Amino acid sequence: MTRNRVENERNFTSLLVLSLADPTETPTRTVVEEKAKQLADVVGYVGELKPVVDHAMIQVDTRMGAGVSLIDVEAEHDEEWARKRDDITWAYSDSYETFLKRTGWSPTVVQSLSDVGARILGHLQDPQSEGAWDRRGLVIGHVQSGKTANYIGLIARAADAGYKFIIVIAGIHNNLRRQTQERIDEGFVGRSSDPQNRMPAGVGLIGLTDSYPHPATLTNVFADFNKQTAGRSGWRLNDFSKPIILVIKKNVHTLNALHGWLKEMNAQGDGKIADVPMLMIDDEADHASINTNKPDIDPTKTNAMIRRILRLFAKSSYVGYTATPFANIFINPEAYDPEVEEELFPRDFIYCLDAPNTYLGPERVFLDDESSEDYLRPIRDCENYLPFTHKKDHDLQELPPSLREAVNRFVVARAIRSLRGQRHRHCSMMVNVSRFVNVQNTVRYLLSLYCQKLKNAVKTSYAMPEEVSRRNHYMQALKKVFIKDYAHSCGFRWTDVKPALNEACGSVRLFVVNSKSDQVLDYRKYERDGEGLTAIAVGGLSLSRGLTIEGLCISYMYRNTRMYDTLMQMGRWFGYRPGYEDLCRVHLSQDSIDWYAHIAEASEELRQQIRTMRRDGLSPRQFGLYVKAHPDSLLVTAANKMRAGDEVTVSQNFSGKLRESYILPKDDLINSANEELIAEFWRSGFGGNVQKTNKGWTVLDVPIEIIEDFLTRFRTHRGFAEQKAACVAYLQKIAEKYPAGDVLLISIKGKDEDKAAFRLGPQERASAKSLDDAWRVSKDRVASRGDEKLGLTDRQQRQAKAEAQENGRGQPSDHHYREVRKKPLLMIHVLGSVGSKQAKNRVPAFGISFPPGEYGTEIQVVANTVWIERMHSATVDDPGEEDDYDD
Repeated sequence: MTRNRVENERNFTSLLVLSLADPTETPTRTVVEEKAKQLADVVGYVGELKPVVDHAMIQVDTRMGAGVSLIDVEAEHDEEWARKRDDITWAYSDSYETFLKRTGWSPTVVQSLSDVGARILGHLQDPQSEGAWDRRGLVIGHVQSGKTANYIGLIARAADAGYKFIIVIAGIHNNLRRQTQERIDEGFVGRSSDPQNRMPAGVGLIGLTDSYPHPATLTNVFADFNKQTAGRSGWRLNDFSKPIILVIKKNVHTLNALHGWLKEMNAQGDGKIADVPMLMIDDEADHASINTNKPDIDPTKTNAMIRRILRLFAKSSYVGYTATPFANIFINPEAYDPEVEEELFPRDFIYCLDAPNTYLGPERVFLDDESSEDYLRPIRDCENYLPFTHKKDHDLQELPPSLREAVNRFVVARAIRSLRGQRHRHCSMMVNVSRFVNVQNTVRYLLSLYCQKLKNAVKTSYAMPEEVSRRNHYMQALKKVFIKDYAHSCGFRWTDVKPALNEACGSVRLFVVNSKSDQVLDYRKYERDGEGLTAIAVGGLSLSRGLTIEGLCISYMYRNTRMYDTLMQMGRWFGYRPGYEDLCRVHLSQDSIDWYAHIAEASEELRQQIRTMRRDGLSPRQFGLYVKAHPDSLLVTAANKMRAGDEVTVSQNFSGKLRESYILPKDDLINSANEELIAEFWRSGFGGNVQKTNKGWTVLDVPIEIIEDFLTRFRTHRGFAEQKAACVAYLQKIAEKYPAGDVLLISIKGKDEDKAAFRLGPQERASAKSLDDAWRVSKDRVASRGDEKLGLTDRQQRQAKAEAQENGRGQPSDHHYREVRKKPLLMIHVLGSVGSKQAKNRVPAFGISFPPGEYGTEIQVVANTVWIERMHSATVDDPGEEDDYDD
């Protein structure tokens, strides 16, 4: 069969990348262009070379670190067992790596993936080990960063080493299970599992078809595991000479059916399967821990069934994969149920994956102030059309203007990508504004009406002179978006983009993606036809869990949840955007932006903590107990216990944390009193020597009693009073080890700064949100990132930079500065223009960062529902109420 242009371009790009694979240096664009011309002549490639060269340039410069693991240092386990066995033929893993290279993966990333896979395999048990054993681990990746590729690589290596039965639990939706089955078919099975088309695929096409040792699979792209089907065949696990793999939904009914078949057909007299080493991969492992009222995915029953299946095998390894590990870490390591035995806590290892340098992740979208301004577009008008809290019969009459603008942005981005030679690459927009299927269908209908009007307007105006076309309202809106978002950086002028709009508009297809829809977002169908799909996908939970949206450029999400796992997984916009990253935009409510920033910070903090604890030789169990006292555990644990409004005593550990007074009083009397307090302590030098910095002043080694006195007298809004009290209590708890801390008086020159009057220059916070009698600072951050390096010596700053580079980061984060400071730090601020650029108010605030390393130091805090709501706001959007579940 003749290859289409999409396949031709992909294959030629892969060939070019392979020919450039040189680990010693990154080639220049001139070198890559010349190599592309030479190869094109040799193989007869006649397609456009620019997009091929663009993609190759990104691939050859892509790097990925080895990550870091936290292991049970007391366990008797040889991590080098696989390397010591000379009987292993790496047929599956070698084929998989070859397949990745042939599909355009950077050779350097494939090698890194291989090295990481080998390390994770070493954390599992040697399947040839005698006796009974079980291993429990967790792999923490990043949203849309290649976790599936990682665990397929692990599966391939495990099968080579002798694991005979492999279970992949792939989320709660049919479309995600099917997507995972297709990936497993390509990367491991080597043939399509479509019963009507069992053709070789992926690794099965690497060499001679009959030479690949195809594993058996008891599931296919259409059918989940079915006990009757498996039972009718009379199969037993040992009837197969090759490994067996199943890809199943995380569904109580499916898990129960699998357990029944395994027990009836394979268990021996003692109820155990003794001679079949089993590997279980639990994708989206945190999702078994959410609160839900759907019986088939009840977390308690799901968790119990997974543990029952593990219990059947005398030899098993369980590896959870997630990008949002909070629920997993909060599992009680001591939990035990005699019926289902141990919890799924990752007692043996936690492996933290590094993302490649070309990954667009939460740090760049939410934490970097400069880049986040490019990517983020706050939604301010949706509440008037489709409120956060709405019912399934909500009467939506028209689209919010911001959503129409997002569609305009999408069309312009599609046109620019076509001009860049990406005309046949997928390009998508995601719309996630409701948990109700009926509302999703209405949104899709209204979008189709708008897109048709847009298409007609563009068709009649795109070829007209500017003086004519600018009279068209829709063309005017498209031009406005282009000038606002892309004109300064995309490399094209309006006169270039305008002619490309007609094709961009005409190519748009709309889909509703949920469990009740008969539409399938099938990118591969378009690939087979030699085209790229231009899609606007409307949905809810199906868009929020694992489903890959190819070529995602524009995201529009108006949802209100405070659940870590749900919110982060909704971030389908994270991932790889080769050649169009600068075109991507994310539309969110300001509350969601703030909460995403908070979660991104907390997630990065966890990763840094794993590195620190690995260095200190601590175990997953110690890490788990430490994180259970993380301030954010309140949301995952205490909040779940407080449904009746009772008070709950929780443990808190502020080690390595920054706590800031992000809820600020509007009361002028309180703010004036705090300014006077700052001047009083500043005038006395905080008992030390005040020194100038490039952003205010610092006082080093201030007795902790003086810092406590300042904090005690500093008046906060009542919504932050409990948190301030907790900070003071924690300072007192660590005072014996840390008798002194540093103080920073952060001030902006030229902004009403007056040293003689002990008056700080204010930092602008115009984006603060107005509450009844308070302001809530954007992203819940008072200090600017990098402020914590103020007052550090040059040597300390070099040390922080070295540690950051060792961790695969370009620049140090505040966490690195905290590590090298090695003592508490009080930062004092005055914020100005709070809530408005016209405001003249001055609002004092503070932040205190605590040194890391105090893993066992905790304080007891009495938390009530008021505190939880003040800290996190009420959880309005509960995933358990989604319509979008498979029946």
